[in-house]
Amino acid sequence: MAAGGAAERNGIRNRNKDTMRLTEKKFYPWVVVGLLWVVALLNYMDRQMLSTMQGNIALDISALRDAEAFGALMAIFLWVYGIASPFSGAVADRLSRKWLIVGSLGVWSGVTWAMGYCTDFHQLMWLRGVMGISEALYIPSALSLIADYFTGKGRSLAIGLHMTGLYCGQALGGFGSLVATTWSWQATFHWFGIIGIAYALLLVFLLREKAGHGGAPAAGATNAVPKKKESVARSFAVVFSNAAFWVILFFFASSSIPGWATKNWLPTLFRDNLGLSMEWAGPMATLTIALSSFIGVMVGGPISDRWVKRNVRGRIYTSAIGLAMMIPALVFIGLAHNAWFSVLAGLFFGVGYGMFDANNMPILCQFVSSRQRAMAYGFMNSLGVIMGAITTQLLGGLAESVGLGICFAMMGGILLVALALQLIVLRPTSDDMTDEEPRERLEAEIAAEETE
Repeated sequence: MAAGGAAERNGIRNRNKDTMRLTEKKFYPWVVVGLLWVVALLNYMDRQMLSTMQGNIALDISALRDAEAFGALMAIFLWVYGIASPFSGAVADRLSRKWLIVGSLGVWSGVTWAMGYCTDFHQLMWLRGVMGISEALYIPSALSLIADYFTGKGRSLAIGLHMTGLYCGQALGGFGSLVATTWSWQATFHWFGIIGIAYALLLVFLLREKAGHGGAPAAGATNAVPKKKESVARSFAVVFSNAAFWVILFFFASSSIPGWATKNWLPTLFRDNLGLSMEWAGPMATLTIALSSFIGVMVGGPISDRWVKRNVRGRIYTSAIGLAMMIPALVFIGLAHNAWFSVLAGLFFGVGYGMFDANNMPILCQFVSSRQRAMAYGFMNSLGVIMGAITTQLLGGLAESVGLGICFAMMGGILLVALALQLIVLRPTSDDMTDEEPRERLEAEIAAEETE
């Protein structure tokens, strides 16, 4: 028994050494970004396809012909996703993010495949709810994994490149109706589900966890004692005792309002303001935002990575420039009735949004240690999605009484408040907060609790 146990320990040690050798290669962090880019694309594409295939599915499931029922089907995903995100982040801080990513992709791809067999509305509702839980596990795990692989140099660019996978997935999801019309909506769900399951199996062999995550010894620390894992309650206390996190939470939620508004309502606004058919207004809106956001990431990521070397607030200033670009863009998007002005304003908004989006996790890393980053981003993601659900529904009610254009212009005022708070309050002392820094803030409280 002793010999068998020793052999098993030696086998585990050898596998850990192989993993460390691979993860320490200079090129491997970029391999991780490439692998997760595909997962990000599948993440948004699988959730977005349903919105464009309503008419195709309604031919077989009549309940979807009712706009209210279809709205409820779309909303159930957002609410489940939003509620699950903070808890999924807490899980990602404690378990292997590799296996969470693989499992998450496998489950939501299985759900996508199963949706091709649905014959009534309630089956679709249950599956969309399961998809919300499984997809919520992905973003906090993926972004914290990338942040750990890029400790400073290239962090904003790496995270920004990963986020472009979401943009591309959203754009490709818009072609779901075309694919469903060519074949069938059932076959569309089946094939994209199978592709995701196959890719999840590939990640089992290619994706590696960063050494030192979840209390495990860091790379090279052969005789190190594993760190004691922090309780979920204590992690919550550490994060929410940080005033900077509340500001980050506010400006992330504030940007989510116009972010979701452009995703869900910009085609309608272009149709109404410019007198276009939806066949032209839809692609004009989605492609304008997707393309310009990609440009914003490619510009904002490198600027942030260089600026932070000279000034620790460089990432905040880069993000602030993005927010500042979005403010006048929203005004022109809402009030312009000229196609050229509308497209230019959309491009300006997208570039600003990309610069902002590429720096959210890097800024979080300046104020939250790696032990709580996934959970902290999970809260951000949760609030962003919930704000998106509220905004989408609210704009539907205000479209006729106030007008979509006025609503878009007013969103610029919310971003102005977020921009001011960001520049006034956020003053990091380093580009990568260590585990010790947040713990010092609660040291007295923890000691008092243990004494009691």
